[in-house]
Amino acid sequence: MTEPLTIDDLKRMARRRVPKMFFDYADSGSWTEGTYRANEEDFAKIRLRQRVLVDMTNRSLKSTMLGEEVAMPVALAPTGMTGMQHPDGEMLAAQAAEEFGVPFTLSTMSICSIEDVASVTKKPFWFQLYVMRDRGFVESLIERAKAAKCSALVLTLDLQVLGQRHKDLRNGLSAPPKFTPKHIWQMATRPAWCMGMLGTKRRTFRNIAGHVKGVADLSSLSSWTADQFDPQLSWDDVEWVRQRWGGKLILKGILDREDAELAAKTGADAIIVSNHGGRQLDGAPSSISVLEEIADAVGDRTEVFMDGGIRSGQDVLKALCLGAKGVFIGRPFLYGLGAGGRQGVTKALNIIAKELDTTMALCGRRDIRDVGKDMLYRK
Repeated sequence: MTEPLTIDDLKRMARRRVPKMFFDYADSGSWTEGTYRANEEDFAKIRLRQRVLVDMTNRSLKSTMLGEEVAMPVALAPTGMTGMQHPDGEMLAAQAAEEFGVPFTLSTMSICSIEDVASVTKKPFWFQLYVMRDRGFVESLIERAKAAKCSALVLTLDLQVLGQRHKDLRNGLSAPPKFTPKHIWQMATRPAWCMGMLGTKRRTFRNIAGHVKGVADLSSLSSWTADQFDPQLSWDDVEWVRQRWGGKLILKGILDREDAELAAKTGADAIIVSNHGGRQLDGAPSSISVLEEIADAVGDRTEVFMDGGIRSGQDVLKALCLGAKGVFIGRPFLYGLGAGGRQGVTKALNIIAKELDTTMALCGRRDIRDVGKDMLYRK
């Protein structure tokens, strides 16, 4: 393939280089995948106003997210099993994000641990937390994030019960992969991926393995993670986490105005309008379709971010125009990582930045901090 020009180009490259079970994990939704598709498709319904004969020189994409200066208002979202898209994937993605100047968010369900990522980065990264039944383990995760000097905690609210992810079930997804004929064949057809995985010791959930009493092997680890997500999670638990964390707190998984109002009352520093990439409640609205209402309701009390469906710089601009202070990207950087490791993540960020800059200019603006609803064509 020639030099990738779009996120879709990186997606095609990743499909050829990553074993099917792990590519499908990144590239799928729950049940019928209707919400997963709507996340992307609803961006296409939003039209931009083209403006001409305006000064387009000295443009800037620089902004802030949670008070941190960013090269553009885009953060890498927390994604599970990132290190199975490419060996040491979380570490490489964090380095690419740091070099580019955008936040990186590490998932609780990562392959590389908090300590692994801290060992290869110089600037603080963000950490995403799941509240599990074992509250002692949750407290230890918070303390480990503090020790790593993470500058924000992202608390995910929408995974009390796992969505119906049929592709993952059919693929027999696990980390490390099982040695069945199907899985062996998938890996055998991706020799470069296999060689890379043989060269790293990071092939399971390292934030959990070795940190939980009684979890010593793959079978017990798999059983523990399947049973640990807490279906009783409530707004009281947000306060419990906030008190123990003591730093900047982001609430992820808000998709309803009423929940946004409740989230703002917690004193959280930011919320993320998100449907978990279409991997939880199939039939829920797309993130972009509810963003404006939520931003209008609580944007004066807490920073509003969004994720879900962003595949280009144009999508980023549309979200910013509708009230987001910044956006999170998951699949775009995963495609880049699968396609080319750290350089692939950098390529994904460069693609989005170039598209964002060009689109902003053609809409007649020079500073990303000045974009707004008046840039949208509404008739």
